[in-house]
This record gives sequence, structure tokens and C-alpha cells, in this order.
Amino acid sequence: MPDLAVRLADAADHPVLERLWLMFRHDMSEFGRVLPNPDGTFRGERLQAAFHDPDWAAYLLTSGERPAGLALVRGLTARTRVLSAFFVVRGVRGSGIGLRAVRQVTARHPGSWEVAFQDANTAAVRFWRRVAGEIAPGAWSEERRPVPGRPDLPPDVWIAFPA
Repeated sequence: MPDLAVRLADAADHPVLERLWLMFRHDMSEFGRVLPNPDGTFRGERLQAAFHDPDWAAYLLTSGERPAGLALVRGLTARTRVLSAFFVVRGVRGSGIGLRAVRQVTARHPGSWEVAFQDANTAAVRFWRRVAGEIAPGAWSEERRPVPGRPDLPPDVWIAFPA
């Protein structure tokens, strides 16, 4: 099983997280029918919020000295925190890093959690149901909610669980 470190990102990590963000958004573009901006980037409001809004946090996942993923959390002061973005580099997917990273991030902010994903993303469906079942056996729920501003898309699946 690969090494894993999860740490709060700082300004020096911003360039690495921007590159990981591009990989994440590229992966997700398949499910939201989204093309990159003319300059090859994707919308980055959530990443920017994680660095500048005190109600957000950005985490860098590393394996050894190498970046392995990211986690963006919003709602730090709210009753329910939202894992707004979660990404693991393909080279370590299936190794257990994802579940271990979610456990570490949620442990830093105990309470109620939610995460959204798309039904068409079958890997995410399996992963998030497994995560919820392992973190909160028998105490998690799932519902579908419309995607704000995107009536052309199927609803997102939201899983809620205590951690």
C-alpha cells in the first residue's frame, strides 16, 4: 500500500494544486459535458475559494514526495461540511489511498459531511458508497438533487454521513 500524507495546503502548494485541479476537471468533463476554456484551463472558482475563503480548506495528498491528489472542503463553520472536490491521481487509484485520505480529511473536521457525484461516474458511485459504509456503517444516506444552473444534466447524487 503506498504511503499517504494529507496536509493543509499553503500558498507554496498552489501551483501543484492548480495542475491537479486540471487533471480533476478533465476527468469530470466527461460527466458534465464541459470543454476547457480557450486557454486550456477549466473554471477554478472552487480552488480559488479554498485558498482565499476562511470557510474553505484545500488539502494536498502526497505519496512520498509526489502529489497523489487533492481535497477541497467547504462549510468549515457550517453544520454540514461538503467535500467539494476530491481527486486521486489515476496511478494510485485502487490502492486504498482514496479511502485513507477521506478518513484523514473528515477526522480533521468532525461532524456531518456531504459529497456529490454523478450516477454516470460508476467508479465514483462505488467509491463513495464504500467510503460512507466504512466511515459511517448504517448511518449514511443518499439522495438526488438537481445540478444548480444545469437543467440539461441529470441530478447529482449526494451522500451524507457523520464522521
